[in-house]
Amino acid sequence: MIEALRRRARLNALIRDFFARREVLEVETPILSAAGNTEPNIEGFQTRFSGHVDAGSAVRWLRTSPEYPLKRLLAAGVGDCYELGRVFRNGEAGGRHNPEFTMLEWYRLGWDHHRLIEETVELVRAALAMVGREAALQVMTYRELFVGTLGVDPFSADEAQLRAPLAGVGITADGLTRDDWLDLLMTHRIQPHFPVDRITVIHDWPATQAALARIRPGQPPLAERFELYLGAVELANGYHELNDAVEQRQRFQRDLAVRAARGDVQPPLDEPFLAALPALPRCAGVAVGVDRLLMALAGTGRIADVLAFDFASA
Repeated sequence: MIEALRRRARLNALIRDFFARREVLEVETPILSAAGNTEPNIEGFQTRFSGHVDAGSAVRWLRTSPEYPLKRLLAAGVGDCYELGRVFRNGEAGGRHNPEFTMLEWYRLGWDHHRLIEETVELVRAALAMVGREAALQVMTYRELFVGTLGVDPFSADEAQLRAPLAGVGITADGLTRDDWLDLLMTHRIQPHFPVDRITVIHDWPATQAALARIRPGQPPLAERFELYLGAVELANGYHELNDAVEQRQRFQRDLAVRAARGDVQPPLDEPFLAALPALPRCAGVAVGVDRLLMALAGTGRIADVLAFDFASA
């Protein structure tokens, strides 16, 4: 455990030096918010403030990422910035997940997702060098990945073609959408086979998986989004950021509709974030799972190996 703590401290120092040399400002944003994350596959923790009602909403949410307040700072003119801190996701506990974990998130003004891919790769390679390792790099589109590995075009294949490579996995098809099948192909048939000493970057995702990314018109329209993997482990998720408040509100409302259909909690929308979004400068941003990066550096599949105390012992 002591060596894991020392490695974490060295990585934190490396990250801060990496951005200091690039004149990217470190900031801190609130961990408790009056709004929650609407993403259907992410659950937040709630707590209640017991003080005077004049202080604001009594129900508060532990952040699942610092994305919304960081974008409010960008809209206010802070410039290139990053945050390195704790985030919280309910229901995610096990060998590779801890409900409390560390996220690094940063934003670059005037950049698109392609330029940010290059900087994210630089950071991951610097972290690997810290432990005497190197990694090859492969960058490809989402379509190239699926066609090259499975012979399936993710944009034109019908559901039967998407299901065929998953025969024998024992998946119950009831209620699964097209995006669900694509995600299952990624997690069960593609991602596990990424070479251990390779950084794999996948960009230009289906518009239906845009999250907070811009959508580039065309046939098909594409989300200007990327994911970065080290070996089979997903480390980073980045976007050429959307700054259309109307479109973002519609995406949030679609999320809430999915939650309502499932009977899940519906967090309040982040109205200050939506109000600030039209002033968000053109930028790209990315979030990196620091604990996952530490797991890769240590060569372990157990998140407990890189924490002082995991959820079960906290």
